This record gives sequence, C-alpha cells and structure tokens, in this order.
Amino acid sequence: MNSSEKALQGSSRFRYIKLCIFFSGLSVFAQLYLFQPMLPMVAEQFGVSVGDTSLLVSSSTIGMALGLLFFAFKADSYSRKSLMVFSLISSAILTIISTWIPSLSLLIAIGVLKGFVVSGVSAVALAYLTEEVDALAVPAAISMYLSGNTIGGMSGRIMATLFAGEFGWRNAVLLIGIESFILGAVFWKLFPESKFFNSQKTDYHLKVKQMKFFLTNPYMLRLYCTAALLMGVFVSVYNYLTFRLEAKPFSLSHFIIAFIFLMYIFGVFGTMIVGRLSRRFPMNNILKASILTMIIGAALLLSENIYILIFGLGLFTLSFFAAHTMASQMTALYAKRGKSSATSIYWLFYYFGSSILGSGTGYLLHAYSWNVFIGVLMISVITALLLTTINTNPKAGIKN
Repeated sequence: MNSSEKALQGSSRFRYIKLCIFFSGLSVFAQLYLFQPMLPMVAEQFGVSVGDTSLLVSSSTIGMALGLLFFAFKADSYSRKSLMVFSLISSAILTIISTWIPSLSLLIAIGVLKGFVVSGVSAVALAYLTEEVDALAVPAAISMYLSGNTIGGMSGRIMATLFAGEFGWRNAVLLIGIESFILGAVFWKLFPESKFFNSQKTDYHLKVKQMKFFLTNPYMLRLYCTAALLMGVFVSVYNYLTFRLEAKPFSLSHFIIAFIFLMYIFGVFGTMIVGRLSRRFPMNNILKASILTMIIGAALLLSENIYILIFGLGLFTLSFFAAHTMASQMTALYAKRGKSSATSIYWLFYYFGSSILGSGTGYLLHAYSWNVFIGVLMISVITALLLTTINTNPKAGIKN
C-alpha cells in the first residue's frame, strides 16, 4: 500500500478520522479533570481538607503518567483502534461506577485506574494520524485532535459545575460518564481501522537506552522540569480557584463560576500565537517570554477586583498553553532519534508535575491563605524561567 492511499483532505475517510479524533479528545479530557470544579462540594460531603479532595484530580493524572510510561513500551504491540476504543469505553465505565462509590479513598483508587486506561488514547492518537492521513492533511487532523483536548477540558469543567450545582456532584459525574460512553460508542462505530500499522515487538533494550540518554541530558532534563513546574502551577490554579471565587469578597454562584472555565479558549489562542512566532524567533526566547507573562498573570490573581482577576486568569492561561506548546515542540525537535521516548518522558514529567504540585499546594492553601498559595506558585514559575534562561540552544544534529 502506497502513501497515495492515505486519507486525503476532503475525503469521507478523512472526515470520519477528524470527527472521531475530536470526540476522543472531548471524552478523555472531560473525564480527566471533571472533579476539578467540584472539589468544594466533595470536601464538604466527605468532611476532608482541600488538599485531600485534590487527590481526585491528581490520582487521574498520576494514572495518566504511569499509563503513558507503560504505553511508551507497549503501544506498538496493539491495534491502534482497538487500544483507543478500549481506553474510551473502559474509562467511561469507570467514571459511571464512580457515581456510587461511598468512600474518598476508593474514588481516588478508581481515578488512578481511569487515568491509566485513558492514557491509551494519548499514547497512539498522534501516531495514528501521521500513519493514516496524507502529509498535507496531517496539520488539520492534529489541530482537530488538540482542539478536542482543549474543548473537552473546558466543557467538562463547565458541565460538571453546572450539573453539580443543579443535581449534586454525583449526578454530574454520572452524566459526564454517560456522555463519554456515548462518544466512545460512536468512535468504535465510525473510526476507520488502521491501514498502515503493523504491530511489532518492543525493543526494551533500545527504549531503556534512549530514555537513559534523555534523562541524563542537561538540556532535556531542564525542559522536562520546566514542563512539570508549569503544569503543576496551572493545575493548582484551576483546582482551587473555585474555592477562592465562592468565598468573600467574590461570593460567586456555581452558575457564574462555571463560565470562568471559558478562559480555556485563551489556551487555543496561545497555541496559535506561538505557532506563528516560532517562524520568526528562536523557540527558547518565545518560551521565556511566555513564562514571564505567566508570572504576570499569576500576580494578577492576587487582586480582589473580579475583573482584574479574570484578566489575569486569561493571560495566565494563554501564557501556559504558549509555553507548553514551545516546550513540547523543543523536546520533539531535539530528539533526532527516539522521539517517542523523548516525548513519553516529557508527558511523564508533565503529569507528575500536575499531580504533585496540584495536591501539595492544596494543603498549603488550607494551612495558610490565597496570597501565600499564589506566592509559592509564582516562585515555581520563576524557577521554570531560570531553568529556561540557562537552557541555551543545543548543537544541531545531536543524536542518541
């Protein structure tokens, strides 16, 4: 089979691929962060601290990190479609089961398992697109997938907040689980089977050698740590912002708070802006500028004026997505060989940063105040800026 048989832009096969890959992103990220806006309700019901309930979000991202590490070795052993269908259907079932779980510790355990299985989609989605779609149409397909990720994360949070406010948090979880199951079933029915993929045995020795190279390479290690810090800070803000907005001086309702998550739209703008700037300026300079504006956005979150806070949140969100886009691209471009190993480690650090900082800062907020919480987050972002500043461009053509 030659490359001319790949899905062409405008063909029915391409339309099905684009639609279903969008649905997969919607499902994955709606489920991954669905508890984030409902943490105050869960904390009240179980009578636990802010940090304890944040483990509901961190458990899924820990599971995601572990799953991506596993699939870095095993993804090429399974059918692309079968793995993605299994991930979407099984994660939806776990979300539905979560509705009736009586204890917080069991909910956290299910979160780890759900994050692990749902990582199967992220592990192979981009590989499927580059294998099955015509080269000229790949950017459009990847853009649709990333849009699904962003809109899924945003819509999941908005739906969870609205449903929880009206029907309670357990019913909100049930409704999102049912929606995700339906998306998974549609994906199963419509997503085209792979034509260009053949399963293969994993060369464990080569994988370990590649990963060891990247983990001991100063340039890559600083990029990985930057990703961990930035994602941890980003998740921390969105984990606990609901607590801040429900309290004085804002005292906002669930309905109003739900639409705060529309700020995710700025993430799409951030990705688009740096995509254009990267053609004119060095990537590391764009990364530093993005982190600097992220610090400014975080500082504005200290304000007790709701309009300044919302502006700061928009700037913070745009800057994070811009920085994440640059850091992930720099990771992929540096790896002349072993790109899958390099990017797997990137996602591992990314989600572990989300898990560790995302929960750790919750205990900090519970013990101290919002101002101390934001101050620690700003120190974390400044640390990322310092790492980026000393991370000079490596010599071209480095191989592992």
